[in-house]
Amino acid sequence: MAERFGVTTETVGYTPFNDALKVSGEILPSPADAATIVAPTSGIISFSKSFNLGAHVRSGATIAGISATGVSGGDKNLAAKANLDAAKRELDRLKPLYDERLVTASDYNSAVRAYEEAKAGYSMAAAAGSVTSPISGVVTAIDVKQGQYVEVGTPIASVATSQRLTLRADVPQRYYNRTKSFNGAIIELPYSNKTVNIDSLGGQRIVSSDNMAAQSPGYVPVFFSLDNNGEFIAGSGVDVYLQSDSSDNVISVPMSALSEQQGQYYVFVKLDDECYRKALVSTGRSNGNRIEIKSGIEPGDNIVVTGTTTVRIAESSGNIPEGHSHNH
Repeated sequence: MAERFGVTTETVGYTPFNDALKVSGEILPSPADAATIVAPTSGIISFSKSFNLGAHVRSGATIAGISATGVSGGDKNLAAKANLDAAKRELDRLKPLYDERLVTASDYNSAVRAYEEAKAGYSMAAAAGSVTSPISGVVTAIDVKQGQYVEVGTPIASVATSQRLTLRADVPQRYYNRTKSFNGAIIELPYSNKTVNIDSLGGQRIVSSDNMAAQSPGYVPVFFSLDNNGEFIAGSGVDVYLQSDSSDNVISVPMSALSEQQGQYYVFVKLDDECYRKALVSTGRSNGNRIEIKSGIEPGDNIVVTGTTTVRIAESSGNIPEGHSHNH
């Protein structure tokens, strides 16, 4: 019956235990996997119909067009192209004359300089008015509106691959002396009851950030890099259990083993295939996955770690004597 309802057990013993500090944090896109799309020219922007938040774009794909038609001051790229064409014609005129020594080197060099300056001031991409994405990824932000006037260099949108993410954990300043000891983290997802150890996602501490100020006064940020397994949303707030080096000779149980009743914590000790004992326990440190047990159970006890709710319901059914899950 226990197996049918998903009840599993674990034998208690002294094992290494990672101390942890629970703090708030945020999932951020990795800087290496994100890019800002900027306006290559000034004018009125017109987005492609398929360009929206959350849309996938390819590297080099055109996401918008910019036109200066009808804008006061005209199209600066047309003026730049006119200057380039004029400088090119003048250079082409002086080149054969210079070869025959009919003009001075100074005049020729001035024409070369004028052409190079005109060429630097003209961009074919800007002239085309095409706005392209520098990387492949997902559109995470759109900073301007359809039909808005933009200047050269204005941020238009952000794109992120979300393949690699950054976890920022904000540690209260009173724990500053502990920041160097945090070498791992467990993330508690806000949109589910699941916890994820970043070790399973290639997570690693990003060093040299201990002296940075957090966005909120009174906090020190600690950063980790991790792979996105598809469960994380960049920009979302999360609870983080920062893990320190492990301590030996600690009795701990999975968080799922605990049953809370009227402010006290219990675990169910399996006595045989049909019988369980409810044990009052005193808890200590928690690292998000496991919690330290200071008293109430001993090494060798076989405790329920999944299906605790099922055993608790059976205990509350009225068919079970106090402290047991089966009526003898």
